Amino acid sequence: MRHLELFAGVGGFRTAMDHIQQDLGVINETVGFSEIDAKASATYKANYNTAGEIEMGDIVSFINDKGRFNNLPQFNLLSGGFPCQTFSMMGKQEGFNEDRGQMFFRIMDIVHKYSPNFILLENVKNLMNHDKKRTYKRIKQELEAEHYIVHEDIFNSNSFGLPQKRNRVLVFARKAKYGDFDFSYETVKRHFDSLNPHDLSICQYNTVIDVLAQEVEGKYYLSDRIKPTILSNGSGNFVSNSDIDQMVARPLTASMHKMHRACQDNYYSDIFIHSHGEDRPSDYMTKEELAVIPIRKLTPQEAFMLQGFPRDFALNAQREGVANGSLYKQAGNAVSVNTIYAILHYLIHSRIMFE
Repeated sequence: MRHLELFAGVGGFRTAMDHIQQDLGVINETVGFSEIDAKASATYKANYNTAGEIEMGDIVSFINDKGRFNNLPQFNLLSGGFPCQTFSMMGKQEGFNEDRGQMFFRIMDIVHKYSPNFILLENVKNLMNHDKKRTYKRIKQELEAEHYIVHEDIFNSNSFGLPQKRNRVLVFARKAKYGDFDFSYETVKRHFDSLNPHDLSICQYNTVIDVLAQEVEGKYYLSDRIKPTILSNGSGNFVSNSDIDQMVARPLTASMHKMHRACQDNYYSDIFIHSHGEDRPSDYMTKEELAVIPIRKLTPQEAFMLQGFPRDFALNAQREGVANGSLYKQAGNAVSVNTIYAILHYLIHSRIMFE
């Protein structure tokens, strides 16, 4: 399978493809990747052998450079987690009216010229309902105009061996119809659940306890000054039920390097971690009592593990000088490796997708 990874970030699609190669014997060759963020590219190149591949950089500049654009190697799978902020419930939801929302059409520029057999795209759940469903309708029409059969559904990473509640829309488009089939979350989940976990090379965890390190550096602990704010149930127009020590993590975000609230991010007490999840102090302590016990945030290594990347993934990037703030952003923006793996495994095993 010759693969072009657009808006690659740190390579979630690529990591999934590498696992597919290991487990199913489908030869995977990444011919090129695009990523505008230099720090994300540094993490990417710290973890993959990119020798001989086309490093596209900014996709707009690449497409405008006709000499480069016209000389991409042939590929049969195009993947991309195109920018989602313009469709997210957390943003202004400007969609195609904002520059980042236009990036979908740069994907279509490449699709129009190179016509790969298969396309797999990922975005936030709200893409399906954005602008009264007109945004996704346009996306589907653009793909169908290039003679693709288009399927879509919303997938939760927590169903595929990752203890993180992360719902994302996955769009699968194929050039030829190899027979009727069901591309749905439930079908892929049933297929994944039927597999023997010991036969799979992907990283799988039951709860966050399997991810959290027992001992970490002091810099990951919340200060006494910030803990009351983190644990607060809100004030003014913002009221929340703040909670820590979740067995299944909340969705990782690109801004998790900043301090938010315990109802928006993931914080853990030493009591919870050292008891392997058996003692959860928030069940019996007041907010005031919680504010005096050691509580920490995720480390970059743990954040990447919650997305299905190998334990040493963040360490490799740190050795190349990528700072923790950038790593948190990259982990929050990444696609969940196991979700992509489960979809690809189902498609290839079912002979829907093949070379």
